[in-house]
Amino acid sequence: MSRTDAGAPERAVGTAPTDAGRPRRSLTGRLLAVRELSLLIALGLLVGVTTVRNDRFLSGQSVKDLLLGCAILVILAVGQTLVVVTRNVDLSVGSILGLVAFATGSLFLSAPGTPWPVALVLGVALGALCGAVNGGLIAVARVPALVITLGTLYAFRGVDYYWASGSQINAADMPPSFLRLGNQTVLGVPVLFLVALVVVGVVGFYLRSYRSGRELYAIGSEPAAARLSGIPVGRRVFAVFVASGALAGLAGVLYAARFGTLDAAAGTGLELQVVAAAVVGGVAIFGGSGSAYGAALGAVLLTTIGSSLAVLRIDPFWQQAVVGALILAAIGLDRLLALRVAARLRGRSAHGA
Repeated sequence: MSRTDAGAPERAVGTAPTDAGRPRRSLTGRLLAVRELSLLIALGLLVGVTTVRNDRFLSGQSVKDLLLGCAILVILAVGQTLVVVTRNVDLSVGSILGLVAFATGSLFLSAPGTPWPVALVLGVALGALCGAVNGGLIAVARVPALVITLGTLYAFRGVDYYWASGSQINAADMPPSFLRLGNQTVLGVPVLFLVALVVVGVVGFYLRSYRSGRELYAIGSEPAAARLSGIPVGRRVFAVFVASGALAGLAGVLYAARFGTLDAAAGTGLELQVVAAAVVGGVAIFGGSGSAYGAALGAVLLTTIGSSLAVLRIDPFWQQAVVGALILAAIGLDRLLALRVAARLRGRSAHGA
């Protein structure tokens, strides 16, 4: 099965029987696999060129910093993938991260003996609650997700600013065991990045192997057709917003562990990077196509671009220009892939007739 299918579950959910009875990947699946491979090649070239210019770029500490820098963005991009695949978008993830991060610090400040796993669970629950607010408003008001999440972006951030009231939480206010979580490594790999890998694996497996995961692609391909085929579109869309909020909550707790110093501005503007990572990673902005693995690669690529340009002492303006160019290229490639798939399907229909 392919993790990048679009269409009703009864249709080509990434596989088609071959003459030998074994599954064969669909055209969309093969093209998007090439898309992910191209991201890996681009990432390798970027690292190679930067290392040639500065051999310290691949030093142990630099690699650790790079993995730490992309871990939170990877988690958020994977959550965004679930939403964008259904032809929606969640612009509130940066505000949810900031709210949960400050809530986590406040919890340790008011109850110093709280075990960090409890704080982690509560942070994920708070993020899921914010996601449920998004999903509920979209389901009830039937207003585009872009409008709803733009509103909640400011609403959640406003709650955060009201709660903080200009105050700041410092690392000294949080338990050392929790702060170690943000910088601890296992065999040289940061724990935060390992958590991100687990999130990518779980969501990728869900989208590929579960019926409800494949139904998300059907919803993104054509919501009306998905509804007519019996897919509970409202429930599925509500669930993906809850999942996106929960992952933003997880990212908020990890953000607090990594940086220690927190205020109401944490995560400001992060939502644009998240959407960019998902789109660059091959998640079609019009829904129905993409994978968690591609989104994760997109997040790693964007983080590496920022680090590379800093190492090469290139003006930060060019980082934004490069990211913008990548987004435009990704959207153009999505359109090209869609046209090729449509042409292929028309050819099959004509041949069958």
